[in-house]
Amino acid sequence: MTIRVALVDDQALVRSGFAMVLSVEQDVQVTGQAADGAAAVELVRRTPTDVVLMDVQMPGTDGIEATRQIVAEDLARVVILTTFDREDYLFAALEAGASGFLLKNADPDDLVGAIRAVAGGHALLAPEMTVKVISRLVSPGTGQAPSPNGMPAWPAVPEPVEPLTARERDVLVLVAEGMSNAEIAAELFVGESTVKTHVSHVLAKIGARDRVQAVVYAHRAGLVRPPTD
Repeated sequence: MTIRVALVDDQALVRSGFAMVLSVEQDVQVTGQAADGAAAVELVRRTPTDVVLMDVQMPGTDGIEATRQIVAEDLARVVILTTFDREDYLFAALEAGASGFLLKNADPDDLVGAIRAVAGGHALLAPEMTVKVISRLVSPGTGQAPSPNGMPAWPAVPEPVEPLTARERDVLVLVAEGMSNAEIAAELFVGESTVKTHVSHVLAKIGARDRVQAVVYAHRAGLVRPPTD
């Protein structure tokens, strides 16, 4: 299967660099480019797209608002590209429904791996990045997030539509700690297929679209302790 990718960044040089990296991958095709969020939304509306690599800070419609629109219309999955210097933007991107984050100085293999993971329905959860950001943005013990730059805080954590079993709770905690299905299987001494089933049940019960949202939920619910430096 060919993964159709849209590149969104206000710097043409950045887009060209990513396009060059992806051009050598047989299963990845760059189907379009855009220089701002509004153009990105229009691009994926008219061009079938699987994954959007989305810059955050752009003139006009920024990457956060564009992500919100793309996810709301179920047009594609979005990976945020960031320099990691604006945690408030990352917080907003999670709320908008981004499926992952990637540093702009990431290795080419990491970029391609992120695209394949997100296209396959997974989320990009690099422990040193996503979990750290979420942990900093969730107030310990309250399940509430602060309001950076005047942004409204998230509402209270909703109860699962069905109670989580003890094993599902364990799986959710390990997902929130950044573990892959294989790592969770090894930790719990079960098969990887069993872990996949537990993860699916957890996502359905807590109303999460993917693993990124599950991580957010776990941190907001106080199930995971923020890491200490």
